Amino acid sequence: MSNVTGLRCVHCARTYSAEDVEYFCPVCGYNDGILDVLYDYESVKRELNAAGLAENSDLSIWRYLPLLPVNDRTLIPHLQVGWTPLYDAPRLANELGVARCWVKDEGRNPTASFKDRASAMGVVKALEKKATRITCASTGNAASSLAGFSAAAGIAATIFVPARAPEAKVAQLLVFGAQVFSVQGTYDQAWELCMQASAEFGWYNRNCAINPYLIEGKKTVSLELAEQFMRLTPGSFPDWVVVSVGDGCTIGGVWKGLREMHILGLIPRLPRILGVQADGCKPFLTAWRDKSNLVPCDANTLADSIAVGHPRNFSKGMSAVTESGGAFISVTDDEILQSIPMLAQKAGVFGEPAGVAGVAGVRRAVDSGVIHRSESVAIVMTGNGLKDIQSAIRAAGSTTQV
Repeated sequence: MSNVTGLRCVHCARTYSAEDVEYFCPVCGYNDGILDVLYDYESVKRELNAAGLAENSDLSIWRYLPLLPVNDRTLIPHLQVGWTPLYDAPRLANELGVARCWVKDEGRNPTASFKDRASAMGVVKALEKKATRITCASTGNAASSLAGFSAAAGIAATIFVPARAPEAKVAQLLVFGAQVFSVQGTYDQAWELCMQASAEFGWYNRNCAINPYLIEGKKTVSLELAEQFMRLTPGSFPDWVVVSVGDGCTIGGVWKGLREMHILGLIPRLPRILGVQADGCKPFLTAWRDKSNLVPCDANTLADSIAVGHPRNFSKGMSAVTESGGAFISVTDDEILQSIPMLAQKAGVFGEPAGVAGVAGVRRAVDSGVIHRSESVAIVMTGNGLKDIQSAIRAAGSTTQV
């Protein structure tokens, strides 16, 4: 962490050293006191630049170590995470009505989702703390990724999932040997129970909304995007980066990574961010549209990974859209289901419902005039379709019997 200068509360702006606090601002508490990791970017520039990246043979998130809060690199798990493919998808662009479209396939990570980036970082920080157990609450993907990385590192994991979590994701948890509590309630109730258990038993808390280091793992998707576009189209960058939105951590991490690559001079300009929610669970869209504070809501969508009625990282999630001059939009479950075969057939990428929500969001944004047909988009596809096979079968139709 040689380039880390401290931690700053996004609510009250108090700053702390990394040794002073562990998770959140002690003055504002965990509901408001989300911390942001601060860096000495002039120092980072000396290590992380175009020439250095060109010579770096490590094709994982750890190629960006100067911009990550890691004290001991010997604790990094052996699983290869990151450097997922970025596909130019002209037929999908034509289908969506945009000038150009790229798809970042995060389903290619070790446990088949974007959340592996955060879990890899969380496990490193737990090992640095000499923790013997790590915990999180999740609708599915964060849970399975934590279980996988905990198994790789040899640290015990206890995970809380709502009863609605898809069977395939729960199976991953059990295969990796995690202790799994299926909470007979919502994700928000599972989250509160996890918070209580972590405090009571002293387990390391991987919950991204209160652990500032997890977003540092998530932002690596944008560090990669920037570098991949440096190679593909030097001197240019998409007009929009599209992200499905649940608790706000992913979209917040995406925006932070983009801002940092712009500060380092590795992308020519910043894109706008399109945050996509489901019609049945859209607290970000409601607050953004009404220019109001967060009003928690019920979560009623088949896209379990974004079924978060009380987003815990509201501040960073909202800032990603407002600071970028972007927008929030919502789509129906039917539009999400239609996007599963569309993405597969037009780009060859198989995504779960939350993973393809961005595809549906682009189409809706084009139809409503938010995205112009002359603009380009990069869609972050966050999870593999095998994570929720029931939704995939429902979307794809039936076989022909012979």
